Amino acid sequence: MRQLPGPLLVVDLDDREAWTEDVSDVAEQYVGGRGVATRLAHERIPFDADPLGPENRLFFAVGPLQTTTTSFAGRTNLTGVSPLTGGLLSSNAGGYLSRNLASTGYAAVELRGASDDLVAVHVTDDGVAFEDVPELADALVPAVSRRMAAERDLGAAHLATVGPAGERGVLFASVMTYDHRAFGRGGLGAVLGAKGVKCVSFAGDSEPTLDVPEAALSAIDEAAATSDDPKRTQGTPSTVDLLNDEYSLPTRYFSEQSFEVADELNGDAVEAKKYEKATCSDCAFACKLPTRDEASGVETEGPEYEATFSLGANVGVGDLVDVMQSNDRCDALGLDVISCGDAIAAYLASEDAFGDADRVHDLVTKIAYREGVGDVLAEGVSAAADEFGVRDWTVKNLGFPGHDGRVLHGQGLSYAVANRGADHLYASVLSDEYGDVPADTLDGKPALVVQRENERALEDAAIACTFSGGHVADEHYEALLDASMEELRDVGARIVTLERHFNNERGFDRGDDRLPFDLPGLADAIDEYYERRGWNDDGTVPERVVP
Repeated sequence: MRQLPGPLLVVDLDDREAWTEDVSDVAEQYVGGRGVATRLAHERIPFDADPLGPENRLFFAVGPLQTTTTSFAGRTNLTGVSPLTGGLLSSNAGGYLSRNLASTGYAAVELRGASDDLVAVHVTDDGVAFEDVPELADALVPAVSRRMAAERDLGAAHLATVGPAGERGVLFASVMTYDHRAFGRGGLGAVLGAKGVKCVSFAGDSEPTLDVPEAALSAIDEAAATSDDPKRTQGTPSTVDLLNDEYSLPTRYFSEQSFEVADELNGDAVEAKKYEKATCSDCAFACKLPTRDEASGVETEGPEYEATFSLGANVGVGDLVDVMQSNDRCDALGLDVISCGDAIAAYLASEDAFGDADRVHDLVTKIAYREGVGDVLAEGVSAAADEFGVRDWTVKNLGFPGHDGRVLHGQGLSYAVANRGADHLYASVLSDEYGDVPADTLDGKPALVVQRENERALEDAAIACTFSGGHVADEHYEALLDASMEELRDVGARIVTLERHFNNERGFDRGDDRLPFDLPGLADAIDEYYERRGWNDDGTVPERVVP
């Protein structure tokens, strides 16, 4: 099995020193990315670690695909214990950071301990430099990029940065790269902020090379460049009309399932604001959305579908420019757009105050700085629901995305059992149920969820973008990673089981695999899911199957 070469770089923030360790045995079993990071986290983070304490650790990691220039490979993985869910969480972000991390020659970088003073950590193939940056306290993400570009010749493509939200411990703070690309969901930005780190940079000239078949790389690039997928021009908002008209676009804190002005937020509306093509590193698919509104002067990236849902329909705001402004504010402050919008929607539901865009903008800022009601909302949707007496739309404390499990029953099952909670990308069963698989049944769905979870985990180990589905075929994975798909899916299964075991050790069990709505046959489907995984019927992993 082909894996990413290179050592682990351990960065000790307590003593401001760094060293390398051989992790080739881990990479041999887990390929790279989320796989290697999950194995290392399972070994190195105490099961009882406080997510915001120095004993938690963060692992940046890339995979074999980041040594190539193929499409769909501009992704970087970040893993640690989530302060929002309390479980092990991996997130990945696009942009150009992956190539810069790979250029340092390290397979992964571990951050441990915490700095007493605000610091920037500069990782190169020559080692690590620590730069005290007290002047960057509470700086917005773009301001950090400008400062590092001017004084260190490190542009936004080299940086993983937290905004004020991360510094102030907002439980759904993101780590941002390239200013608008987010390691979102779960609050790993708060973990980096708790470590006293404002940003981590990656730069070097030691990128490893792997002898991978050129034919497979060329086939992937050709598929990306010739695809007629509407996401190439409209991004994920290309799905707004389909979801609103035929499935569900959750609206006004999930109380409705269609939005009367969805056409103001759809792919055509976003494309009309798009002023140039953009992509992640070396990717011919080029699905990103630089947008500009001439009248207001707002210029940003996006919104993607999840922002049109969370900061649009779910808060009752139907003006695209207002959503662009909310999205841009979240990016600059370092906030996950889904959890931020859901928390605001919960509050607006209690006030019956949907549709006020100015109020939404104000609440985004209040959350980031933990001011007034924003201090409650910064604790997440569950805390807001409890405080304001509305329904708790979360799984494992993670707020729902805009793909409705009440309509997509397999996706609903996936939300319930996913180690990350209500995350649509953990299994992405939605792609099947928006296609040829009947959505309104759980028949056959436990097997499908297991299969898709394993495949998504493999993607995150390789690492490939989720949009690679349909373009990176099984035979491409087999050629690029020098293994059969049976072996590779087994890597994915081990990753999922390791995450589950880590969470079990933190107290998670079947009681956490639940939904805030009724889904006929859910209990039986969960039983079958556990059986297929080889887990106990209480949702725990038997010691005999722990990898």
